[in-house]
Amino acid sequence: MKKITAYTLLYFICSWSTAQEVPSRLSLNQAIDWGMDFNRTLQRADLELQKAHKEKWRTLAIGFPQINANFQYQNFIEQPVSLIPAQFFGGEEGEFAEVVFGTQQTALGAVELTQLLFDGTYIVGVQGIRHYIENAESILEKTQLEIRRAIVTAYVNVLVAQENITLLKDNAQVIETNIDETEQLYSNGLTEEENVEQLRLTMAQITTQINYATKAHLLAKNVLKLLLGIALENEVSLTDQLETLTVQHMLADDANTSYNNNIDIRLAEQNIITEKLLVKYEKAKGLPSISAFINGAYAGNSDTFTFTEKNQKWFGSSAFGLQMRVPLFSSLGRTAGTQKAKLKLQQAETQLIETRSQVFVQWENAQNNFALAKDNYNTAQESLKLAERIEAKNRTKFFEGLSGSFELRQAQMQLYQAQQNVVQSMRQVILDKTELTIIANSVE
Repeated sequence: MKKITAYTLLYFICSWSTAQEVPSRLSLNQAIDWGMDFNRTLQRADLELQKAHKEKWRTLAIGFPQINANFQYQNFIEQPVSLIPAQFFGGEEGEFAEVVFGTQQTALGAVELTQLLFDGTYIVGVQGIRHYIENAESILEKTQLEIRRAIVTAYVNVLVAQENITLLKDNAQVIETNIDETEQLYSNGLTEEENVEQLRLTMAQITTQINYATKAHLLAKNVLKLLLGIALENEVSLTDQLETLTVQHMLADDANTSYNNNIDIRLAEQNIITEKLLVKYEKAKGLPSISAFINGAYAGNSDTFTFTEKNQKWFGSSAFGLQMRVPLFSSLGRTAGTQKAKLKLQQAETQLIETRSQVFVQWENAQNNFALAKDNYNTAQESLKLAERIEAKNRTKFFEGLSGSFELRQAQMQLYQAQQNVVQSMRQVILDKTELTIIANSVE
């Protein structure tokens, strides 16, 4: 599937997107492509992937050489006094002499290099780096799929609102013509006033529906703009037609698709790997840790601050060595940690089985829903043709005086409902096909 912009270029793109010209016309595919780059939720998800890459280098750096410098200056406000047996200086036994050691001021500069030689937890951490990145990428991919579904839904909702407005206005125009003709008949005494009132009642309902559909259209467009990361004040028109998209989705080839590549299954499989690594990590806590070090230091002493003078004496020292830390007894804490990790691994394995079953049910249900949506679309098309013929016949009978306004209004309501059924069936075909694609993760 289409990947979002590489994480190394994200900051450039985020700053550039505000200055880039926002498209005024968008097809469904163009809207999806734009959303994949500029949807704010995806941008946050991509930042999480960047954090995963930074965590990778932070983990690796633990095993690389570490260098630390230490600088220290000390000035005794009052120097410590030590008591030494006076007999060392020719005094009486049992008495103590008060002695001050060292100078009032000292300065020390030291550098130490340490290198980790062996640590079981570090080895496990390095082994898990690739998996950690893959898991972060899968989470980003799941977010992309969710945003794709939301964009398709929002785009189709705008088209549905547009189609409703068009149908309602066409119907209103027909009703307005019928009202004019019926009023002329009534003024000539050829029909009853009730017939005019029935038509006006229908007109009032259509006017209310037009107002509602207009507001729904504006709301649907704003939702789409939010998903695409486009400012609400920018005007965007949609180039795809609802019926064209419906036919495209009905004819799309899905013979080779299955749910085996489902993102939720992959995440559940990756969770098992995570828990296995955590079991190894807990076990590795019982292994010794070995590190090496080498350091060097220079120290200066003086009763006054002479550390910046050339004749100040500095005394050097250096050392190297190894340090081994061996965990011997943790009051069964490490054992409990390992057992807990094993239990979480069992939970992850159970979760994978459950996820596979859930996805299978979702896949079967989505296939059935899509098949039903296609049947409903075909049925709605046939029903619309019948409703149009029935309405036309009743309109002819009405103006010929063979039927009343009540029968005409029933036929008109039936026609309007059939029109709505066609529009909703087209919407459902597109959304159900999109759901199938997302479950199969077969997005190109």
